[in-house]
Amino acid sequence: MDRRTFLRAASGLAGSTVAAMLVGCRGHQFGHVVEQGEPDLVGSHAAGAEVFNPLIDEAVAKLLARHCEPVMQEVSFQEAEVIGTPKTVCFIGVENKSIEELGDFKDQIYQQIDTLLVQSQTFQPLNRRVLEMATRELQMRPDSLLIPENMQQFTAVLQRQGQPIDFLLYATLTSGTTVRNKSQQRDYLLTLELVNVNTGAYDKQSAEISKGYHKTRVGKLWHYSPFKK
Repeated sequence: MDRRTFLRAASGLAGSTVAAMLVGCRGHQFGHVVEQGEPDLVGSHAAGAEVFNPLIDEAVAKLLARHCEPVMQEVSFQEAEVIGTPKTVCFIGVENKSIEELGDFKDQIYQQIDTLLVQSQTFQPLNRRVLEMATRELQMRPDSLLIPENMQQFTAVLQRQGQPIDFLLYATLTSGTTVRNKSQQRDYLLTLELVNVNTGAYDKQSAEISKGYHKTRVGKLWHYSPFKK
């Protein structure tokens, strides 16, 4: 074999070896179903299901505990039946005032809160589509309904449509960040604000979760190692 043929063969072999190495080092993505009872994945850079799910459960439970006032009716000498009339609540929406973008979690949070209210039998939520139709008719933003005049117009429209309401409900997500060197603690607060449209009475319940984010250096790369407080 002459020198030129040898160099051509060696070059081809080296190229094939590099290509094989690149293929072998290429990353891949996979997924798995989180079974019931398994812990939620903990987000490495921002809040996720591991934060929002318990926040929603706790805040709604506190709100229901404050407003669940069953009436006891005697059925017999030994039994009593709990009779309650659900109050109609118009859930306006979720306002994000945290440092993080909610993305698809915003509507997820809304639906979870709305479902818990339906299941509670303490409140009967107004259908979201009815809310959107009423605000479009009045050309009002949902956050402007707390103005007394706007609230009266809004409730009058719903009354005319046969959908009277007792309460307005707002959900707000906020966050506070504490930094220590390469570590951060972020406190997430979900607040539910309930307003009686007839009396103007105002109630607020909230739930909080703290989460830590840590950066550690591996070679020239940084990665996050989160933990719950």
